[in-house]
Amino acid sequence: QVQLAESGGTLVQAGGSLNLSCVASGETRRVNAMGWYRQAPDKQRERVAAISGTTITNYAPSVRGRFVISRDPAKNTVYLQMNRLEPGDTAVYYCHAVDFTTGGDYWGQGTQVTVSS
Repeated sequence: QVQLAESGGTLVQAGGSLNLSCVASGETRRVNAMGWYRQAPDKQRERVAAISGTTITNYAPSVRGRFVISRDPAKNTVYLQMNRLEPGDTAVYYCHAVDFTTGGDYWGQGTQVTVSS
């Protein structure tokens, strides 16, 4: 099993920046890809960004050019640097990991990001 713990969510003004962190623990050798999802009130959960290894990344069109995902394997941590935040970025952000041995998913408990206008 793998446990994921997010941190860094808070209230920020539009145009500001935040850096989210997600630390993985447990059987982390089972994890190959990690990413961030978000879910706003009354909306479906959507993928924001993902990273495979340390260099292969992809982003949702709504955040491309503003958000940067990165990973530090030595610390079992994935980051999401969020810049030029907009009120539409308000959501609970969840860390996600893929278990390459089973194809299963792991999720963190979520961290709230609120962007005020």
